[in-house]
Amino acid sequence: MDVGELLNYQPDRGAKRPRGEEDGGAGGDEDSRGGKQLKGMSARELARYREVAGAEGGAEMRETEELIGDKKIILEKLMDQDAEEPEAELVDESSVKKMILTFEKRSYKNQELRIKFPDNPEKFMESELDLNDIIQEMHVIATMPDLYHLLVELNAVHSLLGLLSHENTDVAIAVVDLLQELTDIDTLHESEDGAEVLIDALLEGQVVALLVQNMERLDEQVKEEADGIYNTLAIIENMAEFRPGMCTEAAQQGLMQWLLKRIKAKMPFDANKLYCSEILAILLQNNDNTRELLGEMDGIDVLLQQLSVFKRHNPSTAEEQEMMENLFDALCSCLMLPSNRDRFLRGEGLQLMNLMLREKKMSRTSALKVLDHGMIGPEGTDNCHKFVDILGLRTIFPLFMKTPKKMRKTGVSEREHEEHVCSIIASMLRNLKSQQRSRLLSKFTENDCEKVDRLMELHFKYLEAVQQADKRIEGEKHEMVRRGEILDDSMEDEFYLRRLDAGLFVLQLICYIMVEISNSGIPQLQQRVHQILNLRGGSVKVVRHIMREYAESIGDGKSDEFKEAERKRIMDLADNF
Repeated sequence: MDVGELLNYQPDRGAKRPRGEEDGGAGGDEDSRGGKQLKGMSARELARYREVAGAEGGAEMRETEELIGDKKIILEKLMDQDAEEPEAELVDESSVKKMILTFEKRSYKNQELRIKFPDNPEKFMESELDLNDIIQEMHVIATMPDLYHLLVELNAVHSLLGLLSHENTDVAIAVVDLLQELTDIDTLHESEDGAEVLIDALLEGQVVALLVQNMERLDEQVKEEADGIYNTLAIIENMAEFRPGMCTEAAQQGLMQWLLKRIKAKMPFDANKLYCSEILAILLQNNDNTRELLGEMDGIDVLLQQLSVFKRHNPSTAEEQEMMENLFDALCSCLMLPSNRDRFLRGEGLQLMNLMLREKKMSRTSALKVLDHGMIGPEGTDNCHKFVDILGLRTIFPLFMKTPKKMRKTGVSEREHEEHVCSIIASMLRNLKSQQRSRLLSKFTENDCEKVDRLMELHFKYLEAVQQADKRIEGEKHEMVRRGEILDDSMEDEFYLRRLDAGLFVLQLICYIMVEISNSGIPQLQQRVHQILNLRGGSVKVVRHIMREYAESIGDGKSDEFKEAERKRIMDLADNF
């Protein structure tokens, strides 16, 4: 009921007297007088008034009084509630200190009673309920991140962390709920200083190790405990977002092992499994330490086993699809580390990805991305050779010849698909030797060089898109100079990103494939490339310029010797084009 309904509520008093029996106007006057008299009365005065009125008789008066009295009592209750609420919401330094002191006392009392009467729950149960109540009350501190320093100064963080291993899992879960609210990312950003102090104290107290130990003993068949695990993962996500540097430490404190165990557990798919996949992907982002740790724990095999389910079946829900994407992202991150490429090869990851490409399910898009990550650079040489051995060329070239329509349905752009396919072919041209290289090049001569025709079609498509973007950027630069604005590095970076969005990187890969096959020693290929280039008004000079730009941007994170050798190799190919 809302306030209006409450005020209009009339209790059922049975059948009223027929209208004919009323005293006419006199009764009305009495009612109005009674109404005036009742205004401003307290509940006690109203009760006394009722008694007097009852003694004097007048059933109609009594009925009116009761009705007005009911309304008055409801109004008073609502006003009392309104008066109480601001007091409850008032949070200042002294009230937080008082709350923390109460919490410490109740925590100590509960601990004392548990030690004194370990086999008699009745003796300590009440203190446990009191402890739970104060933990619930402390949620109000999450509205005042400026006061987080009090939690640290008064040692409450240490006490809360201690309660994560409390014998009663309900208490531990209550602490998890509180920590989850305290570390809510929006709240943390409200007060950077308060947040820093809290996160420092939590990490110093090895919060992740304690949270993992607590999760180990929780039973996900019990809804409250499953929720406890979900909220624990939320704490870790909040902290990782606020301080990405804590990911290595978190992974080493048992989190990585627990996540892998939970992901491969034979349990029905649920929100917790989805969240685990998300946290795993976060831990592996831009972090070679966690990637190495996952590799050492046979995590590559775990990821491949979990993904193999989607080889012949599409995810049944949007949530399951999200989990699949998270696991693929985690695998791509792992493959950035050279030592994991070998583990991927030994775990028959190439065979699984190749099957996914053939099966034409949702997983195909991501499998393509994984192959790209696994074969790129000199570290991908073994994977490139193996891919040819398992007849991967038969799978990749149909995808090169035609972008599947289903790809677009899965939310992957045409450019993204073509980028991955061209990158895989470019990696193979760079890494393959002897017989496998010959097999790759012979693919370009098949069916009257149809692959070269497709390559040149893509070249002009992306060249036009990049040239249009360059034209727009040049116009903007002239406009900025005219207004007297300075073109700083950040603006130049933004313009470069816009060129990449227009398809610059794909264009560079296509030109690289063009110069590679033209220098392959097969005259047929070189003639076809130049023939189409001349026919459509293309220019060797433009291709060389694109290759020069590509050579300059190559080899991030690689040694200087490698960068120099690779640049020289690319420029030699371009000069001989």
